[in-house]
Amino acid sequence: MNSTELWIATTNRGKVLEFEMILEPLVKAGLKLHTLADLDTYYPPEETGQTFLDNARIKARSMKAMKPGAWIAAEDSGLIVEGLNGLPGVHSARYAGPKASDFENRAKLLKIMGLKMLSNRNAAFVCSMVVFDSEGTEHLFDGRLEGVIPKAEAGKNGFGYDSVFIPQGETKTLAELGLAFKNKVSHRARAVEQLQRLLATRMGLA
Repeated sequence: MNSTELWIATTNRGKVLEFEMILEPLVKAGLKLHTLADLDTYYPPEETGQTFLDNARIKARSMKAMKPGAWIAAEDSGLIVEGLNGLPGVHSARYAGPKASDFENRAKLLKIMGLKMLSNRNAAFVCSMVVFDSEGTEHLFDGRLEGVIPKAEAGKNGFGYDSVFIPQGETKTLAELGLAFKNKVSHRARAVEQLQRLLATRMGLA
C-alpha cells in the first residue's frame, strides 16, 4: 500500500481502543494508526444523515479533505430496538439530548421501554463503515450483533449501551462479558475485521 497510515475519524476513546486491539497484528507489521486527537484543529461535521451509512460517509469525507492520500476509516453505529420501531438508531449517541452522557442515554432507553411495558425486547447493534484507500477509492463494510435489552443494566466494562445489551445466546451483558469477548463478536469488530483483511492484502501480508 502507498501509505502505512490509517486515520480513524472518531474522538470516542472506546471505539479507538477497539480499532487498536483488532488491528494490532497490522500495527506490529508497520501500520500507523492516527485519530482526530492527533490533529491540531478539527471541527467535526454535523451528522445530518438519515442512516448510519450516511453519517459514516459524512465523517469519512470530512477527514479525507484534511488528509488527502491517506487511508481514512469512519464508522457510524448504534442500537436499534424492535419494540421502539428502530430507535434510538442514528440518534443513539444523543438519545437523551445533544450532550447526553452514556448513562443518560441508557436511563432514557430503559425508562421508555418500561413505560411502554414492551414484551418485545429484541435489539441489534449495527455498524456502517466507510473507508477511503490511498487512491481515494471508497470501500463499504458493515456489521451487526443481535441481542435483547434487559430490564436493568449490568456490568462495568465497555461504553455506550454495552451494559443494557445481552448478545444472542448469552445471559450476560456486553459490559459483563468484557472487551475480549466484544472484540470477537461485536458489530464494529465485524466491520473492522473486513477492513483488516483489505489492509493486510494491500500491505502484502495476506
